[in-house]
Amino acid sequence: MGVVRDMMKPFELFQPTELDGALDLLSRHGSDAWILSGGMDTFDWLKDRAKQPSVVVDLGGVSELKGIEGTEDGIRIGAMASLTEVATHPEITSRYPLLAESAEKVATPQIRQQGTLGGNLCQDTRCWYYRSGWPCYRAGGNICYANTPTALNREHCVFEANRCVAVSPSDTAPALIALDARMTIRSRRSERTVEAEDFFLGPATDITRMTVLRPGELLTEIHVPQRWAGQSYYFEKVADRKAWDFALANVAATFQRQNGRIQDARICVGAVAAKPLRLRNVEAALRGQSVDNSLLEQVGELAVRNARPLRQNEYKVSLTRNLVKRAIRDART
Repeated sequence: MGVVRDMMKPFELFQPTELDGALDLLSRHGSDAWILSGGMDTFDWLKDRAKQPSVVVDLGGVSELKGIEGTEDGIRIGAMASLTEVATHPEITSRYPLLAESAEKVATPQIRQQGTLGGNLCQDTRCWYYRSGWPCYRAGGNICYANTPTALNREHCVFEANRCVAVSPSDTAPALIALDARMTIRSRRSERTVEAEDFFLGPATDITRMTVLRPGELLTEIHVPQRWAGQSYYFEKVADRKAWDFALANVAATFQRQNGRIQDARICVGAVAAKPLRLRNVEAALRGQSVDNSLLEQVGELAVRNARPLRQNEYKVSLTRNLVKRAIRDART
């Protein structure tokens, strides 16, 4: 099926300088408004004509959405903080190196300089059928082109498929889930806070969205609590190339240890399911245990127990298993 591109549809550009002004614009225009953060995902959509918003709201001038600062119980990161800022900020690198490393693995230095943490979390899936304008389930159609007998699905999900088999592409999302982060979401009339794990949606909940954000709402800041500051951690991303590419799979983990035993753990894998996947069964199996080869084999199998690979991505099962085992074995302080 060939996709023919027409001229880019004209849109009205707004560049508010205050958060209240941005929220007012989003409320006024609703689903017609496109949020422009760093632009790394936006420009792909617009230049390919796959998305044609009538209104674009550029957040680059809203200082309230920027900045990183310590709080009484952790650290607050504005959604418009650049990925470079997240990767290099002294408080993050010293207290939450898991998050710093995940941000540093995104794309290239140039993209990290422009791209934002909020944009990395809220970006849409990279499935090439969907992004090329094919009328799949996620786009409102009645088929998943990536889940057919002759489909190209090497990069798609092996867990929790439900009609759509596209994966969540964010590298920072698993790290924030592992750190028990909380997301602040605002609209013109309300504010709510959701756990990072609950911020992302799978297709069984809503096949048209990747996050809980609704029209008129905006992710404004991320709060990382003190609890996991300074604990042992592990992050690894596997991609075809070290730079630019999105993950084939990644893992983010953090551990509280005492007397050689794991007291508590958070382990989250990305790029293998429609949303970042927290492995609660593995975490439960680790509590109170000392790490040996027998335990690693046990939790490695637990990690992939519910895997359902497609025709071209069975390798992701063993990849996920080994990433989880390495996270537990090689975690560092």
